[in-house]
Amino acid sequence: MNFETAHASFIQYHLQKRSGERKGRLERGHREAEKLFCRNVWWSLRLNFDDLHPEFEVLDWRGQSYFCDFAYITRYVKLVIEIKGFGPHVRDMDRNKYCNELNRETFLSAMGFQVISFAYDDVASRPEICMTLLRVLLSRYQSESSPVSLESVAEREIIRLAYTLARPLRPIDVEIHLNINHRSAVRMLHSLCTKGVLSPVTGPEGKYVVKYELQPNAMNRL
Repeated sequence: MNFETAHASFIQYHLQKRSGERKGRLERGHREAEKLFCRNVWWSLRLNFDDLHPEFEVLDWRGQSYFCDFAYITRYVKLVIEIKGFGPHVRDMDRNKYCNELNRETFLSAMGFQVISFAYDDVASRPEICMTLLRVLLSRYQSESSPVSLESVAEREIIRLAYTLARPLRPIDVEIHLNINHRSAVRMLHSLCTKGVLSPVTGPEGKYVVKYELQPNAMNRL
């Protein structure tokens, strides 16, 4: 099935399930930016629209209805996805709208949603950036929704740890984070080096490896 057919079926399916304002909002709100996201990012990454809900209604902290661009909801994740153009979300936003947007995102986080936003310019012109970031995010839930090896989960955690610390990793960092012994930590770090994710850094005398630096392609391994 190609994108156009799949997307038309996706929208029609949700239209048939809705009535009133929820249906009208989908008819009015799913326009160029949202379809670009579907084609350039989501379809290119997933090749289906399973568990994705367009123009999804949520309540804000005031109990007022709000329609987000998309929600991705499974047993393991509740994700709100917004596509934000520079004009309406930056240039034309007043202080009150800005406060409301931040308050809404904080409230949704408190209700168990993770809120992420993509710039319209990236969706339209640099979708590979959006795809990479979305893949990294969804990989956090892969081990819960599908069988994977413990080694692959541990390696992804080591990569995330390196990004979090924002400095070269030491074996002791991995030992503490994963609660494993020194030998196991070094073995995993060496494995990531052979895969080109990390590079070893030797000490002042150049004899022993003392830490490990992330390589530019590390995010692609998440």
